[in-house]
Amino acid sequence: MSVAEPRRIVLFRHAKADWPEISDHERPLADRGRRDAPVAGRQLAATGIAFDLALCSTAARTRETWKLAVHELPERPRTVYEDRIYEASPGELIAVLNETPDDVRDLILIGHNPGVHGLADVLAGEAEGDAQVRMNRRGFPTSAYAVLTYTGSWKALEPGTATLVDYWAPSE
Repeated sequence: MSVAEPRRIVLFRHAKADWPEISDHERPLADRGRRDAPVAGRQLAATGIAFDLALCSTAARTRETWKLAVHELPERPRTVYEDRIYEASPGELIAVLNETPDDVRDLILIGHNPGVHGLADVLAGEAEGDAQVRMNRRGFPTSAYAVLTYTGSWKALEPGTATLVDYWAPSE
């Protein structure tokens, strides 16, 4: 693919997690999360985006969210579980995205707040419609996602270079 063709980046926050007495990294989804993740998957399928790659945090709640959501997609993308997404800042997430091979057109990153919301804000130099207003009013709740477009090499992705084109949350 040419780096001049638009790419799509979906930033997907994990579904609602439970709070048992275990390490944060191993926290499973709560019942609500298990209900919301497939709903988010159906919404992702409705976007028509055919993901080439999924980058997923290694935390239990993100892995479980992705497992439930991906079954709703028409095709399962190649999935890479990446330790660096867990507790990552927007800058650290950009560094992970910068390593994406240029033959990947559309990708989804399944991660955590505040990093996912911060990344959406940092990348979006522009926004279409009311997507940014809705995203910032809601604060990126669990199971929410933002869709951004970007033109260029993944190595050149940096703050302000993308456009926020869509935002969805379970209560939308």
